[in-house]
Amino acid sequence: MTAKLTVGNATAAHTKPALPIKAVATIAAALAVALWVQPAAASPFIPGQMPSHAIALAGGTVHTVDGETIENGVVLFKSGKIIAVGKVGESRLNIPADAETIDVTGKHVYPGLFDANTHLGLVEIDAVRATRDQAETGQINPNAKAQVAFNPDSEHIPVTRAAGVLVALTAPTGGLLSGTSSVMQLDGWSWEDMAVHPMAGMHLTWPRAIPVRSWAVEESASDQLKERTERLKDIRDTFEAARAYQRAKASRGKPGATATKYDARWEAMLPVLEGKLPLIVAANEISQIQEAVAFAAEQKVKLIIFGGYDAGRCAPLLKEHDVPVIIAGVNRLPQRRDDPYDAPFTLASRLEKAGVRFCISGAETTGNIRNLAHHAAVAAGFGLSRESALRAITLAPAEILGLDKRLGSLTPGKDATLFVASGDILEITTKVEQAYIAGRPVDLSSRHTELWKKYREKYRRQAEEQ
Repeated sequence: MTAKLTVGNATAAHTKPALPIKAVATIAAALAVALWVQPAAASPFIPGQMPSHAIALAGGTVHTVDGETIENGVVLFKSGKIIAVGKVGESRLNIPADAETIDVTGKHVYPGLFDANTHLGLVEIDAVRATRDQAETGQINPNAKAQVAFNPDSEHIPVTRAAGVLVALTAPTGGLLSGTSSVMQLDGWSWEDMAVHPMAGMHLTWPRAIPVRSWAVEESASDQLKERTERLKDIRDTFEAARAYQRAKASRGKPGATATKYDARWEAMLPVLEGKLPLIVAANEISQIQEAVAFAAEQKVKLIIFGGYDAGRCAPLLKEHDVPVIIAGVNRLPQRRDDPYDAPFTLASRLEKAGVRFCISGAETTGNIRNLAHHAAVAAGFGLSRESALRAITLAPAEILGLDKRLGSLTPGKDATLFVASGDILEITTKVEQAYIAGRPVDLSSRHTELWKKYREKYRRQAEEQ
């Protein structure tokens, strides 16, 4: 078609091909989605401010997790740290005269729940590619860092913390070696404010050993096995290259040493090779888990298994090598036709009985991380004690990720990251009524509560008009 461009009083004509109707419709739809997404891109809720005085939560049932549960208890904290925990009236508590005492009689006080594997802050709307930032292109990306891509204004953050999940590991995905994850506290102005542990683990997806036979998979079994062989070689080549870089870097300045250029990928691998950063391997099949354990032992690196569907079948191996498991959700279906219906539900209790360290992750889509306590509750209904179920979503993930000196229990000296609930947090009807992150009171409003207010008002007005 011919288009005319007017600049001032001059007019010029040029010819260009018309866009197909389908392309125009696609562009229009993309623009509409982009415009719709913009208002949801930033959460309007203001981060909490540190009180200048001490706060005492008094009269509730205090679930310390690492100790006894205290009826009519007190949790005292100031400047972001827990000062004391005990029973009301104990002289050793020594509550300051200027402390703010909040009566929580009839309520329950818990340490903040901790989800050990999410994409929180990296994904906003699953169906909109522009809001998904959890994966880099390519297979080997050890230098990718979740912390710098974390969106502190995500609308999912207020929804998640309203359910008592106050700490979450946010992890990259995609390819083989996806990059490093970060443990984030769910309140703050920026990702720097919110990062509790900026470098929590290096994430690796172990190739499947058994071909997938499904109408949804186009590749033949032989092609899948061929690709698996290539991926295993990629993993080994990656570690060999990183080891070579490590040796070359260590030899700098020595006679005969060759110059080594800085490489961001292998630099990111050094903490893993030195045993300072755990390798978190996504593996569910027994063969995947066994191969991952053997590889970690060979490479002398710390290993954490994420997923672990078959972890109960190789529990002695995991216990022998002290490999902890992050269970990727309790509310999932059996993976084999001949598995018991409750195989995923009983995994936690089976690991506990076998002496394998574990924690429970919701492994949910970003909008459903709030269901973490429900996963633990199902495990409690299938053989796991309620105390162990609570521990699996508080102290256990903190221990596995090396943060148990700061998080996971109501212990003096730890961060005052905790919440007050109307009842047992493992009950679905329980409501979180107050929350504190590192001592700062947190606004529990969210998009859910704002929509509830909106439609409550709608029906109130309709009732008045009738």
